[in-house]
Amino acid sequence: MTVFDISSPDQIKDALDWAISEKQSLSISGNGSKESLGRPMEVAAELRLANLSGVRMYEPAELVMKAAAGSSFNEINAVLHENDQQLAFCPPDLGPLLGQGAGLGTLGGVFCSNLSGSQRIKMGAARDHLLGVNGFTGRAQAFQTGSRVMKNVTGYDLCKLVAGSYGTLAVCSEFTFKVLPKPEKLRTVLIFGQEPNAAVITMRDAMSSVHEVAAAAYLPEQIAGRTNIDYVSNANRAVTAILIDGNGPSVDFRLNALRSMFDAQGELEELHSKRSSELWKFVSDVGAYVEDQRRLVWRVSLPPSDAADYIFRLRQQIEDLEYFMDWAGGLLWLSLPEGLEDAGQGIVRSQIRNGGHATLIRASSDIRSRVEVFQPVDVVKARISEKIREGFDPYRILNPARMYSIG
Repeated sequence: MTVFDISSPDQIKDALDWAISEKQSLSISGNGSKESLGRPMEVAAELRLANLSGVRMYEPAELVMKAAAGSSFNEINAVLHENDQQLAFCPPDLGPLLGQGAGLGTLGGVFCSNLSGSQRIKMGAARDHLLGVNGFTGRAQAFQTGSRVMKNVTGYDLCKLVAGSYGTLAVCSEFTFKVLPKPEKLRTVLIFGQEPNAAVITMRDAMSSVHEVAAAAYLPEQIAGRTNIDYVSNANRAVTAILIDGNGPSVDFRLNALRSMFDAQGELEELHSKRSSELWKFVSDVGAYVEDQRRLVWRVSLPPSDAADYIFRLRQQIEDLEYFMDWAGGLLWLSLPEGLEDAGQGIVRSQIRNGGHATLIRASSDIRSRVEVFQPVDVVKARISEKIREGFDPYRILNPARMYSIG
């Protein structure tokens, strides 16, 4: 396979001109940490952006940064750390979950996949932090969209369109995005021994309170036991975790208020900043499912009020089901045994009752070629998506069939 190692935007255009003239398709990647996320593709060449890296502009006082698509998050975070700032949507590192190394994720990979960590429920998704995009369409036409301020939106917001497109619409070369100050203090309230229904109610009450909860998750006993935090792993019980952050006095006040609020729910404990960070990284990165790479992994988004009943229905049909809840019950991570027919998609999707969607995150390439990896869409949405794709990539050269089969 031909590999284009890209180190400048001009080389992207050259590769696209070649693909169009030769009628060949391209896969778009950074370090390849998420190459198995989506359907397997048959392409003639790979366009690799890992060498297109570096911070192009950073204004800490304006809370804005611009960086090349192949920039690693280690690189971005090192620059932000110098000014006590961060990417507030806490991008997860799914490389180890997908059988790759840690720390390989790039800016382009996260924004084009619209990946967000546990704090999405407070801070928004990756796309909500995206201010501008530079890149090339599948016609080899350069484009620049967005601005350095959040309110400047003229016509259709193409930033939102690119985010979550998995490289099927454009090859992005640079992203402009907002950053935020790091919180002075983190604290996590732990509530032990709750059943799923009770945990969902607890997380709902925490999120609807005045205490500005940043994240909420529920780890069944089996999942909690896999963390490296003794308060959690040695509890031998399910754990409901509630994160608060901010300046010191505010966090202390809210911590005490939440402890009083849930004192009757069971035994309580708290984690301070370092252990809080470790726990929420474990949750966001789906660390519980890294070790056994043979098992299937699904990501299910649904109304939090449906989460416990959904899990109950799945348990009636799938033996050896593992799960945990993030986003206060709005996001479920499922681990299923290998060997289920079509990766269990019929069961996983049929039990979603009141809206939601399920994405197959980890499975063999053979399974991903046969199963709808992303939630199937109705005819109207499929036609709209096809019209958009026609406008951006009429020759179908960019990550063909990565999201849905063609034809």
